[in-house]
Amino acid sequence: MDLRFGDSKPTDEERDAVDALLGPPESAWEGADDRSDADLRWARGGRAARDRRDLLLPGLHALNDRVGWISEGGLDYLCRRLTVPPAEAYGVATFYSMFSLKPRERTVVRVCTDLACAVRGAVPSAERGGAVAGVTVEDSPCLGLCERAPAVLTIRAGAPGAPPRTPNRRSAPRPQAPDGLSPAHPAPAEISARPAFEDEAEGRRGEAVPQAGDPALILLRRVGVVDPASLDDYRAHGGYTALRRAFALGPAAVIREVTDAGLVGRGGAAFPTGRKWQATAAQPDHPHYLVCNADESEPGTFKDRVLMEGDPYALVESMTIAAYAVGARHGYLYLRGEYPRARRTLEHAIGEARARGLLGEDILGQGFSFDIEIRRGAGAYICGEETALFNSIEGYRGEPRSKPPFPVEKGLFGKPTAENNVETLVNVLPVLTLGAAAYAAIGTPKSTGPKLFCVSGAVSRPGLYELPFGATLGDLLGLAGTPDTLRAILLGGAAGGFVRPDELDIPLTFEGTREAGTTLGSGVVLAIDDSVPLPRLLLRVAEFFRDESCGQCVPCRVGTVRQEEALHRIADRRGAAAAADIALLRDVGRAMRDASICGLGQAAWNAVESAIDRLGAYA
Repeated sequence: MDLRFGDSKPTDEERDAVDALLGPPESAWEGADDRSDADLRWARGGRAARDRRDLLLPGLHALNDRVGWISEGGLDYLCRRLTVPPAEAYGVATFYSMFSLKPRERTVVRVCTDLACAVRGAVPSAERGGAVAGVTVEDSPCLGLCERAPAVLTIRAGAPGAPPRTPNRRSAPRPQAPDGLSPAHPAPAEISARPAFEDEAEGRRGEAVPQAGDPALILLRRVGVVDPASLDDYRAHGGYTALRRAFALGPAAVIREVTDAGLVGRGGAAFPTGRKWQATAAQPDHPHYLVCNADESEPGTFKDRVLMEGDPYALVESMTIAAYAVGARHGYLYLRGEYPRARRTLEHAIGEARARGLLGEDILGQGFSFDIEIRRGAGAYICGEETALFNSIEGYRGEPRSKPPFPVEKGLFGKPTAENNVETLVNVLPVLTLGAAAYAAIGTPKSTGPKLFCVSGAVSRPGLYELPFGATLGDLLGLAGTPDTLRAILLGGAAGGFVRPDELDIPLTFEGTREAGTTLGSGVVLAIDDSVPLPRLLLRVAEFFRDESCGQCVPCRVGTVRQEEALHRIADRRGAAAAADIALLRDVGRAMRDASICGLGQAAWNAVESAIDRLGAYA
């Protein structure tokens, strides 16, 4: 594709998609076909268009959603509308895996081949073979549907409200029977998969939580119990009690409660939430922003999706409390593009809350105004890093920024920003309803409160589990049911580490896993039996980091490639035959850990290192 404005024209369908988002162009400078006399005298709309650069990603989504891919004419038109150089827009569009700049079918089936699905029998397209008429089938990194692995996501392009163009059902991927583990590869054209969105019955939501209905649950107590579409049902089950208490306390006291409760971030970094909120609230620069990171992309992680689909008002309420505490009037909810059902559920919840005075101006008559805007990601693991996420919202490639300055000083749009993930925010509700002291009494002194764990792989009851910090790995796997052939457990996802089956007494706390030489990460617990060769899983980890590296810094860009190459070479080697490449892997791993500018490169070697040192891989 040419990296400047070319002669290609958008189709009527593409023009309609962009205009539906941005409104009709007001001048030829913005892409109107007819040039008026005024257009000959001055360039109208340039500054206003540049101020809307943050609509580039929504614009790309609009084109991709309407026709299934982004043509040169469509991209050129979007660039003219936003006054974005085509080279930059091309760089953004090619950054995300869900976009295509080449023609493809309107129905795209993304087949997850990541760790949890690989353990359950999913295979890459190169091994799978076979074509599906009227459907483009693509391999995909983790779809966040690990409790029902192997999984697929069906995406159908078209105008809003238009009936989907149904592909040839006889040759489309078919649902898998809910049988037990199946280590054998599925036959070509019989892709073992379960439709993720449009073909799935609504009643499956509660199945993601095997503990659903347990009165001891705190974070998951409403999932599978209340109607996620009903605000009244949410309020009947205690909803908006926490917000009323927040208003009674005032912003400073809310931050004090969160600090005294010992709440730390649940994304893996475990940064104290109260300290982050205090630092944001204290900034003299305005406006302040609140960003909810709902772009969980760590392979094996699906906890935020279950919360958003099953208890969406809890997130809306907790975001409102956080915004009240830090002094933000506008919040962004950055949602994984692979979560269409969560988006639909949240859009409904936000609309209902707005209509009932729980969002918008003068919430509950308290003189506080706040609203939430959903922004969709488009398939980029690195956007889980907070500054990469800010760049993505602003319409740039999702590449991490150097720190300092930190987001609490200069975050989204260069303004003070508090960023938390979904699980962290939802924890604020019991902090306020139970009180800081009662919340801090749950768990351990250094890891307080309840924690969610995403259990998948070789277990009898995969799903999302809630336990207090301090429970052991054995306690958790006892609930999920493990086979006698358990080979290893991956904690923390691809950026985490492996532990052995004889280490089930590891306490599931931040400090306990650290002392055991591993990490809790985002709460991924992937059980692996002896049906899947370990070198194959390690190769998948390496491929994942190679694909997801943003390429900005050399240690990560080159190191992830060298790591994958070495793992390919020793896939069938052991002992002395693998020693030279093991030494190379250690050198490359140290370089990535010491010199990468963000957590992706720093953690890309963790799982491979733990497999070599802890499990004796290649020995």
